[in-house]
Amino acid sequence: MFFIISKLLGFLITPIVWIAILLLWTLLTKDSSKQRKLLLITFGVFYFFSNGFILDEFMRPYETPAIRESQLSGKYDAGIVLGGMIAYDNTLIRPQFDRAVDRIMQAITLYKDAKIRKIFISGGSGSILEKDALEALILKDYLLKLGIPDSSIIVEAHSKNTRENAIFSKPILDSLNKNGKYILITSAFHMPRALGCFKKVGVNVIPYSADRYSGPRKFIFDHLFIPNINALMGWDLLLHEWLGLIIYKVSGYI
Repeated sequence: MFFIISKLLGFLITPIVWIAILLLWTLLTKDSSKQRKLLLITFGVFYFFSNGFILDEFMRPYETPAIRESQLSGKYDAGIVLGGMIAYDNTLIRPQFDRAVDRIMQAITLYKDAKIRKIFISGGSGSILEKDALEALILKDYLLKLGIPDSSIIVEAHSKNTRENAIFSKPILDSLNKNGKYILITSAFHMPRALGCFKKVGVNVIPYSADRYSGPRKFIFDHLFIPNINALMGWDLLLHEWLGLIIYKVSGYI
């Protein structure tokens, strides 16, 4: 039930939904004066949420800063990679990656550079309809095809959200090494909530942010003034994380 409610709330807080509602309201309004005002409000909302510079200014203080690989001390028992980066294509029988694939790419690099001994993937199905598309297992198969040995890959394939990532990973990590050194690898915007969940269940991890949205401040004309569809998508993620963080804190999950 929590999973379904979270999906519904995620839909309702999407800026594009607000813009669509405002446009529909504008079209249904017969008062021309009120219609003009609604049209201006709609344009203002659209411009605000489609402006890349504005998104960066809100995203930057929330994202957990990334660190250089050289800042990692010693060798870690595992890099814990959180799912949420693929959609499985049943027709082509292969995963389709989105920009969050940087999570697994960073883990592969750390493994190849001997910074982590194992790659631990946590994530079940994030879809209400495709419940059998277990992301951790799909990603494990992908890593095997890249030549990473089975003995270096650990999976947790039942979690549906960030809290379950932590809860279901805890016993597996304890069996690996209860006092082990672990790196948590997820998107920078997702790291605050993820880090809180893992610490809550008693897994001490070093955050290793991937897939950053904000980065250095940019004073470029198109970034400052021209609407960008990617900014709308970025706000969708950020608002989802803010809501998730509030719900998790109130619920005592972090």
